[in-house]
Amino acid sequence: METIFLVLAIVLILVSFIVWVCSRYKKCPSDKIMVVYGSIGKNKDGTNRSAKCIHGGAEFVLPVFQSYAFLDLTPISIQVDLKNALSRQNIRIDVPSRFTVGISTEPGVMQNAAERLLGLQLSEIQELSKDIIFGQLRLIIATMDIEEINTDRDKFLAAVSSNVETELKKIGLRLINVNVTDISDESGYISALGKEAAAKAINDAKKSVAERERDGSIGEANAHMDQRIQVANATSVAIEGENEAKMKIAMSDAALKEREAEALRIATAAEKIQAAKALEESYAAEQAAEQARRAREQATLEADVIVQTEAKKRQLEIEAEAEAEQIRRKARGEADAIYAKMEAEARGMEEILRKQAAGFAEIVRSAGGDTDAALKLLIADKLEDLMRVQVDAIKNIKIDKVTVWDNGQNGEGKNATAGFLSGMMQSVPPLADVFALAGMQLPELLGKKTEAETPTFSGEVVDTAPVAETTETE
Repeated sequence: METIFLVLAIVLILVSFIVWVCSRYKKCPSDKIMVVYGSIGKNKDGTNRSAKCIHGGAEFVLPVFQSYAFLDLTPISIQVDLKNALSRQNIRIDVPSRFTVGISTEPGVMQNAAERLLGLQLSEIQELSKDIIFGQLRLIIATMDIEEINTDRDKFLAAVSSNVETELKKIGLRLINVNVTDISDESGYISALGKEAAAKAINDAKKSVAERERDGSIGEANAHMDQRIQVANATSVAIEGENEAKMKIAMSDAALKEREAEALRIATAAEKIQAAKALEESYAAEQAAEQARRAREQATLEADVIVQTEAKKRQLEIEAEAEAEQIRRKARGEADAIYAKMEAEARGMEEILRKQAAGFAEIVRSAGGDTDAALKLLIADKLEDLMRVQVDAIKNIKIDKVTVWDNGQNGEGKNATAGFLSGMMQSVPPLADVFALAGMQLPELLGKKTEAETPTFSGEVVDTAPVAETTETE
């Protein structure tokens, strides 16, 4: 009994294992790509394979080491409304279009799809494709004229298919279909081209109709003329003797011919008028096209001039800023130099004053602390210079001639000439007065004035020099 249970358990385990192994054998539908990832193996260059792509068939997926996912091959429709794309003529155009793309089943491209699109939602794939298509469309339009894009659609679509599909393959997609609905431009250039073609077709049709009408009128007039001539000949043969009847018939024929000529003239004038109107409309269409072309060339020229002007303006601003910065740095350097110079002069002056103060202190110390004696020593040292200043005050006075009327000696025993020289010397401020004006007192060594002789300084300079008197002798 136990053996039976053991056999049943083994059989059950084997069956479960077989069922589990079979469940790991995955089949790929025809509208999908199965991507097996995980431990796949290595490439020829020794690098690890990122994924294994299978389209059609089946693959055994190892448990634990491998896993799988599906990429949908359903076509994806993308609406691309390209606006303001710049053509080779620098005219911006709008190119609304619809692109149909799908995941490619080529081996290399399928591997790119497994690496870049696996796990993305449909909206994310559409946005990614739209970005690539926008860029390639702008690139293609920039290399073509509007006439080529508008008239030679096959060339435009071939360029779009070639460029766009090359870029889409890099992410694993292929281009299925391109449908350009309409092309327009903001300047009206395409509309002007259409109007020019329509005007030309209308003018050709009008010219053809006028020519046919002219041929019909001429043929009808010729037929009438032949008829009348034959009738007139028959009448002239039949009524040979009736001159009056012939005259009436002749007059009638002349009037008829005059009317026919008038009708022919009116028809010819109408034809020429129609032809002139056709030429006028053609010239107007050509003028509109020339104006559009002139506006485009003027816009291009203005854009070039503005770009060059902006670049030159920016260059001048940069040069001005550099020159201003150089001036500021030079000014700072000069200010630093002036400051250093003044600081050095101040230190030198401070050192001089400090040495002078030390010298004065040494003189006072040599005089035993008596400042009056120290001052006498200083004055004695400068006495020669002080006397030189007194003498130099009148040394350079130029006196060409002095006339003195001398009447003898005065009461003090001096004559006029001696008084004149004494007064001139007294006009120089004495040392005692100079010291008094400075708030100092002259040392007794150099002389001393009484209080009556000492001038009082009250904020004004008192002139103590004697006033010269002129004495006339009769």
